[in-house]
Amino acid sequence: MIEAGLQTLHRHGFNGTGVQDITDAAGVPKGSFYNHFESKEALALEALERYWQNGAARRAQLSDTSVDPVERLRRFFRGLSDLAIRQNFQTGCMIGNFSAELSVQSKEVRDRLAEIFAAWSRAIESCVREAEKAGRVQPRLPAATIATFLVNAWEGAVLRSKVEQDKSPFDQFERVVFASIFA
Repeated sequence: MIEAGLQTLHRHGFNGTGVQDITDAAGVPKGSFYNHFESKEALALEALERYWQNGAARRAQLSDTSVDPVERLRRFFRGLSDLAIRQNFQTGCMIGNFSAELSVQSKEVRDRLAEIFAAWSRAIESCVREAEKAGRVQPRLPAATIATFLVNAWEGAVLRSKVEQDKSPFDQFERVVFASIFA
């Protein structure tokens, strides 16, 4: 049911998805939902966690020291954009989607999203620090600031790609980031 919830919530959003939609996708009776989850919000937290864990291998490439740190960042973000393109710009990033949709509605979801953004930024920050040591970072800004900016700018590019149904926001993100921040 978590996987069905993840897919349905990611495709239609929290407010656009009913419990019936989730149980239909899982192929189980609606009443069984509450045997597993206290609420739709509880499932949303589980789905968000599964989504975050599904990205672990992608984030792990950020710490692969056998690859140049700037190239790791480029591959990381390109991999994310390739995924969005394969999904025809329909789903976007569940982290960003839930941030826009649930951050005001649910303190639990908002708190978990804050933890995810912090962890994601730290993973990128570590790679940025390596790029700094290699003399590959152009602006004199703290690595944490650059990492947070990259996450924020990326999430904006994802939202814009959903609106435009086009990869140009990803291309612009890559062009600006790798021409102005990294050498």
